[in-house]
Amino acid sequence: MKNILIIDDEEKLRNLLSKIISYEGFDVLQAENSKTAFKKLEQFDIDVVICDVKLPDGNGVELSKELKKKYPFTEIILLTAYGNIPDGVQAIKNGAFDYITKGDDNNKIIPLVNRAFEKVELTKRVKRLEQQLVNKYSFDSIIGDSKLIKKSIEQAKKVADSDTTVLLTGETGTGKEVFAQAIHQASKRRNKNFVAINCSAFSKELLESELFGHVAGAFSGAIKDHKGLFSEANNGTIFLDEIGEMPLGLQAKLLRVIETNEFFKVGDSKPTKIDVRIIAATNRNLQSEIETGHFREDLFYRISVFQISLPALRERVCDIELFAYHFLQLFSKKANKRIEKFTDDFISSLKQYQWKGNIRELRNVIERCVIMTDGSVITTDLLPVEIKQNAISSPKNKISSSFELSSAEKLHIQKVLNYTNGNKTKTAELLGIALTTLYRKLSEFKID
Repeated sequence: MKNILIIDDEEKLRNLLSKIISYEGFDVLQAENSKTAFKKLEQFDIDVVICDVKLPDGNGVELSKELKKKYPFTEIILLTAYGNIPDGVQAIKNGAFDYITKGDDNNKIIPLVNRAFEKVELTKRVKRLEQQLVNKYSFDSIIGDSKLIKKSIEQAKKVADSDTTVLLTGETGTGKEVFAQAIHQASKRRNKNFVAINCSAFSKELLESELFGHVAGAFSGAIKDHKGLFSEANNGTIFLDEIGEMPLGLQAKLLRVIETNEFFKVGDSKPTKIDVRIIAATNRNLQSEIETGHFREDLFYRISVFQISLPALRERVCDIELFAYHFLQLFSKKANKRIEKFTDDFISSLKQYQWKGNIRELRNVIERCVIMTDGSVITTDLLPVEIKQNAISSPKNKISSSFELSSAEKLHIQKVLNYTNGNKTKTAELLGIALTTLYRKLSEFKID
């Protein structure tokens, strides 16, 4: 619905404008004064308001200020009998979309209304995207019912609204960047940039340039100025992942940033001032790194003012099924498949596995299973061989399966199939058996 409200005490003008605009597919409402106008605005979702400057109970220029405050997504076009530059300037300052003189409106009004409506749509679209971003990275989006993850979330919520530097610790794949994003979204910096960088992904020289930027001519190939990530994150948050991998020389420069809120671009003699919140993360034991001389003790104490430990997935087994179904829904939709559930044995196998890669590894396993399955239920046959072997060797399965040669044979065939990406001819060659024998075994072991 494209709703437009015309506010004018001249009934003939209202009716004329209403007829012109309605021909273009807009739904038009009318009000003879500001009091009636606000009643209409409360009742209907109005996109554009066309308002006379002179009203019986007020002034359109002042009304636009009040209206924009109460209905920020609504655009206002003001009409006046006599052009007045100061009024026009004030109208725009008050948030009006445009200000035109009556008499010119018949030719100008439709293009103007269309432009105003385009702005309304763009503003609403941006707001929806912003809300989606908030929902995606809020604390509510963090999956888990275990006591350990709830404790970590509670700690993160407490520190979020401050500017305190935070250190997130935990194994690879435990969700440290997800936590950093949630802290940023819950902070007063939420409307500014969140910038992330993995400190292990660059050499010392490249990392320094990425973090702090450089000026033209600073080194060979630096043909123009480069804005670093600290500048990009100004007034927002920078996430330094794998900070334990940062070279000692850069650690000293980072310490200066924390202490002085300024840094030098590579090749620059003038400092750059910034206001950035730092969230760091590591999968290393930084205390041990300090003892071996690989990490600065003074930097450690500056970045770990508030430290949050994220539990490994094997420490929160009750959350594994929640993650599995979350990823099932995500990848089923992506693959346009209707997959309803996992078998009980499948979930049991997931819970028995150690998950050295944590949530990231589990995500990859579920994505692979979704791709591989053709049915509505995912079974253990689709699991990677190491997870199936782990399930068989677990205490409750160890006695019953240790004497079953067929179980080992089935797993070996599945392993070779995985290696050949399902190529049965190549699998038979590697196993040293005939292709017909392989097909018989696949049927016997119910391997797809």
